[in-house]
Amino acid sequence: MEIDKKKPVAGVKKPVVKHKEVIPYDENEVEQLLHALQKEPIHWRVMITLALTTGLRRGELLGLEWHHIDWETGVLSVTQSVSISQAGIAHVKEPKTKSSKRKVALPQSMLEELKEYYLFKLDERDKIGDRWKGSDYNFMFCHPDGKAFHHERPYLWFRAFLKKHSLRYIKFHTLRHTSATSLINQGVHAKIISERLGHGNIQVTMNTYGFALRTADKAAADKFESILRPKNPKT
Repeated sequence: MEIDKKKPVAGVKKPVVKHKEVIPYDENEVEQLLHALQKEPIHWRVMITLALTTGLRRGELLGLEWHHIDWETGVLSVTQSVSISQAGIAHVKEPKTKSSKRKVALPQSMLEELKEYYLFKLDERDKIGDRWKGSDYNFMFCHPDGKAFHHERPYLWFRAFLKKHSLRYIKFHTLRHTSATSLINQGVHAKIISERLGHGNIQVTMNTYGFALRTADKAAADKFESILRPKNPKT
């Protein structure tokens, strides 16, 4: 093969990157996870449950402030995310895409759990008093003194939690996939799921969860089959 001196890598094929299949939790595993969470500190219990019910990304969860909840409508506004610099400084930034800014409806049980957690955080802040370091931010998930969690903290805790309770290992981000596939299995339209996840368009959702969507579609077809062909037809 001749080498073009101006473009020495011309003609060289890029290696094919094989992505490892992500297997989210099924319904039974989600139940086991939620049961195990009842024995854990309230802030972790609420964060993991919120990740499951909303599909928010880790940075989006850490960027949540209490004013992002509309207690009347039960809707959560996702408007920012948080990451920590090497110097330990919290950077609050807007989501990278327009579609990432979104509103996500919360189930009633999640809203009630958040109300309980809110009262817990109010009491915690009262006890901190002048030692508050949260500046003007009022993060949902933070240290008792208001300082933002490092973005690796949820991942490290979650990994130890799964091991402690002998649950199948998944990455923290897989909670987002678990949320999506759970909605698919319940027959929620792909467009709604796309909006909840903050995808740029429905095609992203179709590409990411195509197999789960096709499986759900097959299950829907099977339901019609049972209607059209009764097991015990009258003779």
